[in-house]
Amino acid sequence: MSDFRIQGFVLGSVATNCYLVFHEKTREAVIIDPADSAGLIMQKVRELGVRPTAILLTHGHFDHVMAAEEIRKAYGCSLYAGENETRVLGDAGLNLSGYMGGRKLTLRADVLVRDGQVLNLIGFPWQVIATPGHTEGSVCYYIEPERVLISGDTLFCQSLGRTDFPTGSSRKIVESITKRLFVLPDDTIVYSGHGEQTTIGFEKKYNPVAVYGDMI
Repeated sequence: MSDFRIQGFVLGSVATNCYLVFHEKTREAVIIDPADSAGLIMQKVRELGVRPTAILLTHGHFDHVMAAEEIRKAYGCSLYAGENETRVLGDAGLNLSGYMGGRKLTLRADVLVRDGQVLNLIGFPWQVIATPGHTEGSVCYYIEPERVLISGDTLFCQSLGRTDFPTGSSRKIVESITKRLFVLPDDTIVYSGHGEQTTIGFEKKYNPVAVYGDMI
């Protein structure tokens, strides 16, 4: 039986999925998209008895990164993001924090990841898949041995990410989904940035991109 474990919880004003992935035996953990409420994330870490070693971002929008700096300082771990997401992370207008009535937010990643790169974290290989469209530097993370995809706001259950925000592109997100994600095994479980989990096989049948891709 695999030692891979994943727990998700919903945080923030727009119900963003934050994921805590950990190794059952070593208790090392990765935090994905610390959306908000650093205190709640740290409480979950304590409850599970795990030790965060990295923070992975799927993209730089405010609703996926609000607690990132506090979590980074609390655990002394590195923040990972796509190599083309530097602009969005570093600009409160582009990451939308400047439009939400709260504090303006800018971030800088410690590690910039590139398409095709494999990260060896907590005993598992995490393949980086560049999926521009929702933002220019959006990435997904594929853990092949576990048939798990962390899709951020690129692919949702029977939906896809918005492309009307700065650096978004409807053409690119369709290409990202159909050419980069739909080639993964059908039994791949998809953990999205919002909403319920799904599978690649299900989305290939019922996602609007599969049915109306040329019209999106």
